Amino acid sequence: MTLHQKLKLAKSEEDVKDAYIKALGLKGYSKNLIDIQTKEIWFEAKDSGRNSTYAMFTQLMHYVQDALNKGHYIPPFLCVIDTHKAAIMKTADVLPFLEKKTIKWGKSASGYTQEALDAVSAYIGTYFVSFKIETHEEEFISTIKNAIKNGDIIRTQITPDNLKQVFDKWVLMIGREINGVAEEDYALLFFADIMSDGTISTHENLPAELLHKNNAPVFSLGGKNYELGNKDGYRQFWAIYHRPPKAEYRNYLLERRDSLIPLDERSFKGAFYTPLAVVDKAYDKLTETLGNNWQKEYIVWDMCCGVGNLEVKHSNHRNIYMSTLDEADIDVMKATKTCVAAQRFQYDYLNDDIADDGSIDYSLTNKIPEGLRKAIADKKKILILINPPYGEAGNTGTITNGGEHKTDIGSTKIGNHMNDYGYATRELFTQFIARITKEIPTATVAMFSKLKYVNAPNFENFRQLWNAKYLGGFVVHSKSFEGLKGNFPIGFLVWKTNMTSNQNISITEIVTDVLDKNVIPIGEKKFYNIPNQYFLSEWFKRPRSNKEDALPLKNAVTPASVTKDLRGAKWSDNAIGSILSNSNMLQNASTLTAIFSSGFGSAGAFFINPENLWQVAVTFSVRRLIKPTWLNDRDQFLQPTEELSDEFKTDCLIWMLFNGSNLTASANDLEWNDKKWSIVNHFIPFTEQEVNAPDRFESDFMVQYMSDKKFSAEAKAVLEEGRILWKAYFDHTDVRSVRDELKLNRPDVGWYQIRKALQARNSSGDFPPVSFKNFETAYKYLSEKLQPMVYELGFLKV
Repeated sequence: MTLHQKLKLAKSEEDVKDAYIKALGLKGYSKNLIDIQTKEIWFEAKDSGRNSTYAMFTQLMHYVQDALNKGHYIPPFLCVIDTHKAAIMKTADVLPFLEKKTIKWGKSASGYTQEALDAVSAYIGTYFVSFKIETHEEEFISTIKNAIKNGDIIRTQITPDNLKQVFDKWVLMIGREINGVAEEDYALLFFADIMSDGTISTHENLPAELLHKNNAPVFSLGGKNYELGNKDGYRQFWAIYHRPPKAEYRNYLLERRDSLIPLDERSFKGAFYTPLAVVDKAYDKLTETLGNNWQKEYIVWDMCCGVGNLEVKHSNHRNIYMSTLDEADIDVMKATKTCVAAQRFQYDYLNDDIADDGSIDYSLTNKIPEGLRKAIADKKKILILINPPYGEAGNTGTITNGGEHKTDIGSTKIGNHMNDYGYATRELFTQFIARITKEIPTATVAMFSKLKYVNAPNFENFRQLWNAKYLGGFVVHSKSFEGLKGNFPIGFLVWKTNMTSNQNISITEIVTDVLDKNVIPIGEKKFYNIPNQYFLSEWFKRPRSNKEDALPLKNAVTPASVTKDLRGAKWSDNAIGSILSNSNMLQNASTLTAIFSSGFGSAGAFFINPENLWQVAVTFSVRRLIKPTWLNDRDQFLQPTEELSDEFKTDCLIWMLFNGSNLTASANDLEWNDKKWSIVNHFIPFTEQEVNAPDRFESDFMVQYMSDKKFSAEAKAVLEEGRILWKAYFDHTDVRSVRDELKLNRPDVGWYQIRKALQARNSSGDFPPVSFKNFETAYKYLSEKLQPMVYELGFLKV
């Protein structure tokens, strides 16, 4: 939970203090008259946002004045915090003011006089750095931690790499407060502002000039003066950033002024464009991994640029090549004047200039600009910066920006020459990578995509062929991308490829930053590339089918609809049922894990027998115990790395028997393939006497199987509460419609049938209500016991 989220839940000043202490990782703190004291910082805290920053600093400075008078220790920093905002300043900046001892403070810190508030407010306005926690939580935390570590409030330098990002924030905090100025003039005023230390400009004869009137900034442009409607944003902005820029950057920054236009999300079209907040994080990550001057050093090619929102944060558009499949995208960029200094052109990267033998021949279309051809030929530093389509062959739901379905994804020209890539051939984004590795074998690739190519088992061939070193990256919630369905991580990963080397760089694991759907950092996540032989699906051999006919099911008591050549239509020696256990990804475990009383008509199913039952129970349980989230859905289930205790095995058995995806059942007269079938339930953990059954169960397999087992207290509690429900089922006979729907025509009914029947009775109001509460509580305790063991025993990696 973020600091902002915790503050929204705060009910007292103590809650506010504790939230900040944890978020900032404060050590050696105390809570006294001064709300939070550390060696480095004193904090004044409030439990709402009603108090002004000036009022809170006035209270805090009362304590500083008192310590100063008494010769006591004073920290280097002062900070005020509440549920909405925070601010920090250096104590040294206010000591000359306090040493005059001219302020009439009042009887206590909270009882400050209006005179004290006025005097403090007039003095400190240019000294403190303030933050709105909802939008600048990360910057606040970073500033405080840097102050503690480095002994200074470090303002951010303006560089070629962050120029566009700084400009966008300047427009938001300052530009829109300049009365009467046109938006197209923002860039001129921005440079006048940053190329000044506040009074003296670094350059003469700039088109605009920063002046001062009554101690307030005023901008001069074209013979007219423009004043700020509100000065708070101006002070806050320049409390964060350092000015002027370093001398080595100044002329270069001025050359980039043609790239600065105010950005608005609404100016970009297309279903899956990269949100500007995500683009900001991507550029921060590129600076972190490639260095401060990457925008100057690298030629950038985005071969699926859409309408260019991935490039608008770039400060050197002349280094950019932007190509897109749709000519209409080029027209949009021209109309909106997006990246006007870049070279923009229509190009079908997966089909254009690919010869019949799979080689690249630019003369086939002559679309590639000469400068880009030369950069490739000269082996210049090239960065591929892309957010490619995520379509998969055979998926008719893949939509183009124009709203049309993409078909024949796998039959692109580059796809036809990916013979060794295996399953990855079906993915559009890996088709892009395949051509990039052939065309620019030592490129740096910074790509938005799903994480399949890092850890999915189907991409093992791809990983063996792609020689790339991971440099860094982050994953962000798919919900931050407008138009994407589902909950999954989208990675922005930076790789240095070296396809010319004979030494393979294998991907074993990568560590990424994690951003939530609001693009707020919330931690780190590891993704692992593990050879297929270690997956849980390879833990034990699947029993072979024999020649005996079996009824293939598609649900507990519903026969499969296809009548021939169907999986599960042949039985197996000593089988008692089957398990569906398809895909090793956690994403699919909740929908592709179940057990049945006959064969299951689908891939990923296999038969259960007395020998493999304990492994089936463990497999079933570990696949369903951990709930999929947007972040873990690509995690792979693995074989255990620790020895499994008998208690763990029996706990898993009971957990499986009473899980909602235990679809074992009994039924007579099920029709399939012009024949009537019966299914027998071998998964009843009770005798007829224990549940007051009216007739004999055909199988007592599970009772006999469990007879020599020892069960934990948690498992026994589930068994007892389950027995009560089983017994309640036999207390009454269900109405005809329920009996027909659930096929309740045998005494050896299964857990699925019992649950559904009891729920139908409760809903009807015609039967005495049966409570599931005690059972659910017992089952919850067993689940909570087993869940951490999934990780402890190695079935999933953190």
